[in-house]
Amino acid sequence: MPGSTFGKLLKISTFGESHGEAIGGVLDGFPAGVKLNLDLVQKQLDRRKPGQSRISTQRKESDTLQILSGIYEGQSTGTPIGFIIPNQDAKSKDYNHLKDNFRPSHADRVLHQKYGHRDYRGGGRSSARETAVRVAAGALVNQIIPQVKIRAYVSSVGGINLDPNKPLDLDRIDDHSTRCPDPEMAQQFEDEILNARKAGDSLGGIITCRIKGVDAGWGEPVFDKLHADLAKAMLSINAVKGFEIGEGFAAAAMKGSEHNDVYSDAGERLTNHAGGVEGGLSTGEEIYFRVAFKPVATIMRDQSGLNKNGEQVNIKGKGRHDPCVVPRAVPIVEGMTALVLADHFLLNRTSKI
Repeated sequence: MPGSTFGKLLKISTFGESHGEAIGGVLDGFPAGVKLNLDLVQKQLDRRKPGQSRISTQRKESDTLQILSGIYEGQSTGTPIGFIIPNQDAKSKDYNHLKDNFRPSHADRVLHQKYGHRDYRGGGRSSARETAVRVAAGALVNQIIPQVKIRAYVSSVGGINLDPNKPLDLDRIDDHSTRCPDPEMAQQFEDEILNARKAGDSLGGIITCRIKGVDAGWGEPVFDKLHADLAKAMLSINAVKGFEIGEGFAAAAMKGSEHNDVYSDAGERLTNHAGGVEGGLSTGEEIYFRVAFKPVATIMRDQSGLNKNGEQVNIKGKGRHDPCVVPRAVPIVEGMTALVLADHFLLNRTSKI
């Protein structure tokens, strides 16, 4: 399928469907000689896997990584790293009612219009199940750039927002199932998600990502701007509808005198309204951005859909689905961020002699 490969020098190609035998990926361009800790990769997969709390889908998957190639005696060999993650708890019969019917706000109908044939089980290729591959790939490539610290957390659920100016201990992100490092807001987020689930509904939310350790100069000044590649990476994640870096959309209401990151006598930026990227290149300051996720399209209510004949049909809400995807999407955001940054790290090494 075209569009299943991401990256320039360092490329990840993913394959597989939600209810197939396995999902997997091939990492090409991975440098040789990188010592790899596969336990760190599995830890990230465990943060994304389903069935981990009462606010997530109850599909049970171990998401156990199986390396097929490219790693020997704990180090990368320089050849493509191939890996799979077996599917173990697919219940395809839960989707029999969708064989000839299209759900609202899913990819069902457009996939049928594009290909004329689709795997309707669990959404097939368009399922968020595929993102486990990105998490594994991101955790592998992050070990190329261990100096870079990527931390993402949930900052909004259903319109309830964490105060962006409140000090946070990012070591507490995983203390709560909502992956919000503020205990009080984490409980509010959980209550909101559980109320939506009880009502047979769903919620969206926002993930904030903060990155330290990126040197100045990563990125390119025209089409391959660092923030443009980050935006593409984030918008390729299922359910993502928005991306903003630094002040983002709020910058449109600011004056230049308010937004400009001016310098001190010591040559340091006094502010970081740009979010760590100027002119498409990293500044050396902290990079921070936000990613907006829409409400999950599958809800436990009857909805109006269409069948293959274009006739209106009633769609029953069935299957195992998250009432809010943002807590499990945190490692996905981190994984895609790592893929972009590792790629730009390697690209930047070719920019001058």
